[in-house]
Amino acid sequence: MSDNPLPYVPLSPYDGTEPTGGDSLQVDLNKYYQPPPGITVIALNGRVWTPGNIRCTKDADTEKPSTNSTNVANSSSSHLQTGNITWVLISTALVLLMIPGVGFFYSGLARRKSALSLIWLSMMAAAVVSFQWFFWGYSLAFSHSAGLFIGNLDNIGFRNVLGHPSIGSKNIPDLLFAVYQGMFSCITVALAIGAAAERGRMLPCVVFMFVWATIIYDPIACWTWNPSGWSLKMGGLDSAGGTPVHITSGSAALAYSLMLGKRRGHGTHELNYRPHNVTHIVLGTVFLWVGWFGFNGGSALAANLRAIMACVVTNISAATGGITWCLLDYRLEHKWSTVGFCSGVIAGLVAITPGSFYVPPWAAVVYGVVGGAACNYATKLKFVIEVDDALDIFAEHGVGGIVGNILTAFFAADYIAALDGSSKIKGGWINHHWIQLGYQVADCVAGFVYAFAGTCIILFLMNLIPGLSLRASEQAEIMGIDDAELGEFAYDYVEITREVISEDLDGMPKYSNELPAGTPASVAKE
Repeated sequence: MSDNPLPYVPLSPYDGTEPTGGDSLQVDLNKYYQPPPGITVIALNGRVWTPGNIRCTKDADTEKPSTNSTNVANSSSSHLQTGNITWVLISTALVLLMIPGVGFFYSGLARRKSALSLIWLSMMAAAVVSFQWFFWGYSLAFSHSAGLFIGNLDNIGFRNVLGHPSIGSKNIPDLLFAVYQGMFSCITVALAIGAAAERGRMLPCVVFMFVWATIIYDPIACWTWNPSGWSLKMGGLDSAGGTPVHITSGSAALAYSLMLGKRRGHGTHELNYRPHNVTHIVLGTVFLWVGWFGFNGGSALAANLRAIMACVVTNISAATGGITWCLLDYRLEHKWSTVGFCSGVIAGLVAITPGSFYVPPWAAVVYGVVGGAACNYATKLKFVIEVDDALDIFAEHGVGGIVGNILTAFFAADYIAALDGSSKIKGGWINHHWIQLGYQVADCVAGFVYAFAGTCIILFLMNLIPGLSLRASEQAEIMGIDDAELGEFAYDYVEITREVISEDLDGMPKYSNELPAGTPASVAKE
């Protein structure tokens, strides 16, 4: 007979009273998340062995585990907590991988002479915001005693952040939840700061990263994901960042573009250029597509069926989004655009983000098609409102996030949310829960207004501080931000000869895309 009457190895229930979960010198804090040492379930030829304090037997006649045996499926459930930690750790690395992906994607869309600066900004965002998150960002967003709008400084400097079950899920400890959510803050800032493309100074960008993450991102993350937040209490559904990541970064990018002003030559043929490196765009898309499995799937904070469903719908939406955008572009130029396909993949990924925990696979097709089409047409908005959003960040992330939030009101299903074995929601319109649309719209409007207005105020005040003027000089813009701000080049010194031609050459223009009449087509193309 087994010493344990249960058909599985029980975990120790959390009984700590300290904010860290306990004294690690006196207590094994892992006991809340994995079986005790020595408890290992091994299935071999139909026999289940559990060394240690559980003994299993086998019916010799039937070759099946006896009623006293530990069932394989149930036994493996005792190890799911360890699997939860493993999955979220892997997801943390996947989300980190997305940050250079953003850099490469933005770099490829820009001109050669500012390509390196966009990669630099993405990587610097990871560094600056990682420190900000450690210093007080996590505490402001996810302190256990947060208010409706923002947290407090109980966990400043990761104080008392260790083995206590996290505020996001009891399946993982505070420390793991903190580092995982930190990657979300990093990538949100990296997405937004691309708005400085080709005319923004680097130092103000770095200062902006820290300030913006504190004043804009942290409160929105708190009200969306913290159990004390007003949006979550209201009933808003946001799996992995439709509002905190995408609407927020898109709105901030729109505000940054507005406050910076238009690039030199905006509205003329000078800015009528194609993305300079499509390979960078594809590379960035690959990093983002792969990383999004950790972004959406990891947000389940457990290795369970709900996480699997999030990965499934993420992939379907990305695929259909890429196909949709590619087809829409083909109807105009009859070319199968690689850039269009990659943009559509990102649109599909953005759209599915808020609904990835809640919608069935068939709905992911709708997310991809509607998200891809909406973001494609939204790229024309910058001409209507006359804001030079150089990399279409608002069209991709702002509009994509809004579309995803709204679609979640229609397609959220209670039975999908319940795949984790514990979550219960009223669902969306397919569950006849009509008010969900109001909740989603309220969350969208609040996120957009707060992020856009707050970003404008931050940038306006920064621009008044000596040394923090946002805009690069005209000469720096002509030479390229890489040369003027970094002193380095993505393609060594080739930029000077390809983009900027000396004014001293008689009869030659200042820019390579202003070649004189009669220039051979082969030279003009180069």
